[in-house]
Amino acid sequence: MIDHDQDVIEEEVPEAGSETTGMNALETKLGLAIRVVRQLKDQIDNLERLLESRAEPADLEFMAKSAPPADSYESFDGKSIDGVFDGVHMIGENGRKYLVPPNYASKSKLVEGDLLRLSITDNGRFLFKQKGPIERQRLVGNLIQDELTGDWKAVAGGSGYKVLAAAISFHKGEVGDDIVILVPRAAPSRWAAVENIIKKNGESW
Repeated sequence: MIDHDQDVIEEEVPEAGSETTGMNALETKLGLAIRVVRQLKDQIDNLERLLESRAEPADLEFMAKSAPPADSYESFDGKSIDGVFDGVHMIGENGRKYLVPPNYASKSKLVEGDLLRLSITDNGRFLFKQKGPIERQRLVGNLIQDELTGDWKAVAGGSGYKVLAAAISFHKGEVGDDIVILVPRAAPSRWAAVENIIKKNGESW
């Protein structure tokens, strides 16, 4: 079993709430979407060439068997995949989801829409790096927990945001505590990064 926490490479995280170094959320997602479309187009072009080929059935069958499975990883060996953080996973430019270790996401205060880069080594290690933060804003709200699912949420600015349990555990959060969160400035989001928790007695972690 891979220990993701030990394999994570952490970059210096820009100061939360800094708008000058942030990337526009729309530009971030649009850029990634263009790359996904281009990759899909290449795959379709290859399929068309295969269908129009005059190769014998036996040759086509050999080509199909030689091709890597659709759900397998490419042979990265030093290469990397760029993607967008969705609050839990990195959505890669290849359209696949890669789970981001909660401890890393919490410690780095990743915000939904941040650009990430994932490298997969030849021995299966997952190495995440924060490539570029989007513009974010800081909100103060109240910490609540779903009685049925146990999921944590922050209610702030008239909206509810999901927050990682790992972040609540790290800050020793409890229902009713005040919570300081980071969310995208110019884009809607379901998830928020936990910056701090203010306990009921006024202490902060």
